[in-house]
Amino acid sequence: MFETSAAATPTGTTSPLRQSKLDQLISGFDGVLRAAFGVHPGRRRPSPAAGLSEPSLSASQQKHAAGLMRVNHTGEVCAQALYVGQALVARDEGVRDLLLTSAREEADHLAWCEERLHALSSRPSLLDPAWFAGSLAIGLTAALAGDRWSLGFLAETERQVVRHLDSHLASLPDEDQPSRSVVAQMREDEEHHATSAVRSGGRELPGAVRKLMELEARVMTTLAYHI
Repeated sequence: MFETSAAATPTGTTSPLRQSKLDQLISGFDGVLRAAFGVHPGRRRPSPAAGLSEPSLSASQQKHAAGLMRVNHTGEVCAQALYVGQALVARDEGVRDLLLTSAREEADHLAWCEERLHALSSRPSLLDPAWFAGSLAIGLTAALAGDRWSLGFLAETERQVVRHLDSHLASLPDEDQPSRSVVAQMREDEEHHATSAVRSGGRELPGAVRKLMELEARVMTTLAYHI
């Protein structure tokens, strides 16, 4: 998905160490971009919904569950874009690795949400390409402020996602155990990502920035639920 020329040493030969790191970076970007647009070749974990029977839902229940899972799918598309944007300009290699590792883990969420949408006879948001582009720009901007601010942005994003998933667990039909199991596992993973970002040196964001993030998330979730 990305093309680049090999790094050369002063003698004109390729440095194995530099090339290895470059290959890993390209592979990481390629993986998260593929995941964001519906290709999941590297999915590692089976869906938490695997083996659970599909519930018998009323038309309104099915529509509501599909709307919530569409919001979650869009959230994961945004997460992939944020991680790519942040990793592109991360100064520290360890921070970049953390971002790309988290993105690969969240690619599981993307696939799980897509499967639930299919099971609920629904589809992803038609606005996903726009959300991806906007989130990529936000990720780049956050990372340009420095790695500690970038990690702080990641931690705050994940905290807000956890609260968002809590509201979905309270709203999803009790009968829809497949969707509920997916959301519950997603919540656990997001909480872990937030904790990892803080432990890696993430700074607490100013209150005004957190409020702006909440407003942007509210707009996204409202539109994705319906469109």
